[in-house]
Amino acid sequence: MRPPLLIKNALRVALMDDARTELADADVLIKGRVIIAVGRGLEDDTAQVLDARGCVVLPGLVNTHHHLCQVLTRNLPAAQNAKLFDWLVYHYGIWRHLTPESAEAGAEAGLAELLLTGCTTSSDHTYLFPRATSNELIDRQIEAARRLGIRFHPTRGSMSVGQSKGGLPPDDVTQDEEEILKDAERLVKAYHDPGPYSMCRVGLAPCAPFSVSPELMRTSAQQAKRWDVRLHTHLAETLDEEIYCLERYHQRPLEFIESVGWLEGNAWFAHMVHLKPEEVRQLALTRTGVAHCPSSNFRLGSGIAPVRDYLDAGVPVGLGVDGSASNDSGDMMGELRQCLLAHRVRSGVASMPARDVLWMATRGGAAVLGRDDIGRIGPGKAADLAVFDLRTVDYAGALSDPVAALLFCGTSHRTRWTIANGKIIAEQGRLLTGDENWIAERANRAAKELLERSCSAAVPLGARRA
Repeated sequence: MRPPLLIKNALRVALMDDARTELADADVLIKGRVIIAVGRGLEDDTAQVLDARGCVVLPGLVNTHHHLCQVLTRNLPAAQNAKLFDWLVYHYGIWRHLTPESAEAGAEAGLAELLLTGCTTSSDHTYLFPRATSNELIDRQIEAARRLGIRFHPTRGSMSVGQSKGGLPPDDVTQDEEEILKDAERLVKAYHDPGPYSMCRVGLAPCAPFSVSPELMRTSAQQAKRWDVRLHTHLAETLDEEIYCLERYHQRPLEFIESVGWLEGNAWFAHMVHLKPEEVRQLALTRTGVAHCPSSNFRLGSGIAPVRDYLDAGVPVGLGVDGSASNDSGDMMGELRQCLLAHRVRSGVASMPARDVLWMATRGGAAVLGRDDIGRIGPGKAADLAVFDLRTVDYAGALSDPVAALLFCGTSHRTRWTIANGKIIAEQGRLLTGDENWIAERANRAAKELLERSCSAAVPLGARRA
């Protein structure tokens, strides 16, 4: 049994309660995997004390959209200047050579990067399962998450409509729909834990309207309701996708997704860049969540989502680093800064206060994932915390508002401590649950092998279907 943890004398503790309370010179007491108390002058003679003078304490950050396998294909020269559809087709030719071992290596590197930057809960969307391998990719990612100690929301993605049927991906990276549903059921039964403080919850996530049939989308929605799990997909990311949906289904992306039963309060969509005002209101009415991925949308030139409109309408919004090959980073705190800046360009300098961004990264992300036990600091909540030290030169002069300084200032986004499920996972910017050098080495080796396997078969950039 671990001793209690007592975080003492923090410069600020941002509770992320409904009142957005921030306490100065405050303490947090943790026993087991639960926060017991927050306040000043807390004591426990049996506790391990963490001296947090000069530090800001946040709830552990929540990442609502990622593709961990893509860590292995970051920064590829041929795809650095491509927009989404061309970018995808080029990468399909590489990802078709993924193995369970490479999926695990990518997951371990990606999850480690998140933990080191204050993220304690991450989703993942793995949707490409090479026919030459088994369906073990997600199993291996779950193993990596368990080793590192991060709270994990993997989603069983899928692609069933290849180029011969009018879809975007090559046929050999798609799967039979019966096989997809059978494996989804296996994963839910094997790993999904719906209870409080759960470390693993599984969702269903057909990839996108341009790679999955309406029948699979509809059946996935029915199965998600039957198994009481959440739904996830990409939607309204680019104008190319909008054109595809209008030509193929004679519907806009949100109309299409409603027609297959996805607007029933248990779904969240990545990106949601191109929506009309009436569609924003529809999201709010149906309590449908959005994973906002500003870095990826910048990187691929997709646009800037109308997030201020979402927040004003009451749409649940979380942040996501997205696949590391379309970002090309898993720096969670860096994603918050991108969000802060993006919407000052899109909707005005006063439209995105720092604390609204922090809310999305904590309470918003928790809501998007369907959880009320994470994303805030208070008695009975999960002991997930990110502690940032502001006594470094990159925060000098910024202490008049230490909470906002985390977004406006800082060059190194590593935490002083990352605590997940009541356990110290990272300390002084170093991972405690794994050897960071070995993890990076393993990922680099897996990336090299993946590229070598794919080099003779990779699709030239721009060679997608007409």
